Amino acid sequence: MPYADVNGLHLYYEEHGEGPPLLLLHGGLMTIELNFGIALPVLAERHRVIAVELQGHGRTGDVDRRPTFPDFAADVVALLDHLGIERADVVGFSLGGLTGYELVISHADRVRRAVLASADHRNDRAGEVDPARLPTQDDYQAMRDAYLATAPEPGAFDAVAEKTIELVHSFTGWTDDQLRGVHLPVLILVGDTDFIHVENAAEAMRLLPQGKLAVLPGTTHMGVTRSTLLAPVIEAFLA
Repeated sequence: MPYADVNGLHLYYEEHGEGPPLLLLHGGLMTIELNFGIALPVLAERHRVIAVELQGHGRTGDVDRRPTFPDFAADVVALLDHLGIERADVVGFSLGGLTGYELVISHADRVRRAVLASADHRNDRAGEVDPARLPTQDDYQAMRDAYLATAPEPGAFDAVAEKTIELVHSFTGWTDDQLRGVHLPVLILVGDTDFIHVENAAEAMRLLPQGKLAVLPGTTHMGVTRSTLLAPVIEAFLA
């Protein structure tokens, strides 16, 4: 199993397929397989897919570092350096989508195109007031099971979950001017019943000079990861 020793992390990643490099960044408390198990094989037919497990997730152990999106983005850039990749396409979901925002804002020279799925630049998670839009207990159990099956310290799940929840709820987001300064193609993608509201996604799309918007029908936040539409929409945008 490949690891890269970057920024004090023993960072796990996988490579699949051949073609232009495509970086996959998973959601909070998820693993590569749990997040991209359906989409990854399709994307690997035309891309060199590099799927990463971020600090404290999956096979990448946690470290004594309060996670931040600049740190996550710096870890990803260090992995690209490790692999000798100058620029890559990026697909990030939820936590990975927020990391993607940091990449296109602070490391735009390393990104060709980006798909930012189920993530909000303002940290407005208003849809969480509707339980039907949230992950279910089965979803959370699947996250715990995936962690127990892969993590170097399986007993650390609750601690990692606490750090991840604190990060997602406390970060301040990015300004309108920061989004206006992103001069590369970005697709904002959400489910129509995501807890990231379609209106918020549309606002981000309008702020981005080369922004596009995709809304998956009949799809909740977690449903985005399981949608058979996800890979075709990504492929169409990256072409």
